[in-house]
Amino acid sequence: MVGWSFFAFAGSRLVRVKRPVTYACATSRSTPVKNLFWRYIYFFPDQNRIRFAMIRDTIKSAQITAMKAGDKERLAAVRLILAKLKDRDIELRVATSVPDDDVVVVEVLQKMVKQRRESIDMFKNGGRDELAAKEQSELDVIESFLPQQLSEEETKAAIEGIKAEVGAASVKDMGKVMAVLKERHGQVIDMSKASALVKAALN
Repeated sequence: MVGWSFFAFAGSRLVRVKRPVTYACATSRSTPVKNLFWRYIYFFPDQNRIRFAMIRDTIKSAQITAMKAGDKERLAAVRLILAKLKDRDIELRVATSVPDDDVVVVEVLQKMVKQRRESIDMFKNGGRDELAAKEQSELDVIESFLPQQLSEEETKAAIEGIKAEVGAASVKDMGKVMAVLKERHGQVIDMSKASALVKAALN
């Protein structure tokens, strides 16, 4: 059975793209034929990259894999991620509009990354290397689920393009540039680091 179904981001626009997706048929009466379902991808023209947007499913699969492998450290980190996602899902129940699921997941992951980097610095400065190592271990797991991040040079190029587009000429226009940068590239840029790059570009 063949289905046609997914969306792609082309530049800053979300467009529908057709692609055949083959599904396995049932092998017995007790095994239902899979229904067609929507698949999503993000397309980054500047990098010729296509990524299926199923991060939450990947995280859930990682939990099962870690359980089977008896990898307690990775399992604990994955469970922390899923717990944070559940908390965010509850918060969004009362939201007037809900973002695409990958957007939600990436925002949660990025927040967790920021928290752990801050904790690592704090523990290292306090001479608590063991706790810093634990945070680093969790950070490695969290970052493994994030989309490939833009390099510093790619981020600078994106900033320059937006700067010219919105007519930004000074630090007073930093908010405009940051807003567009987050809208277009928020999932593949560490916005806390991007802030310093935007400020430097506008000085």
